[in-house]
Amino acid sequence: MNKALRAKIVAVCDKKIAAKGENVGLSFYAFFANKNDNPELLMQAATWWIHTHKLDHFEKAHKIKQIIIDEK
Repeated sequence: MNKALRAKIVAVCDKKIAAKGENVGLSFYAFFANKNDNPELLMQAATWWIHTHKLDHFEKAHKIKQIIIDEK
C-alpha cells in the first residue's frame, strides 16, 4: 500500500474517532469519495483490507489505525 493511502487511512481513522468515539466502525470505502475516481487505489485498499488482513466489512477505526502503524 502506498504511503499516501496509509497516511489518509490514519487521518480518516483519527477524524472518525474524534467525532464518534473509540468504538466507531468503518469500511475501506470510508477512505474514498462517493465517486469512484481512482479505481486502482480503491482496489489497493480493498485488497489490503479483504485479502491481506481478512477483515470484516466493518471494523473498528482504532484497529485499522493500529494495523497501519504496526506495518510501517
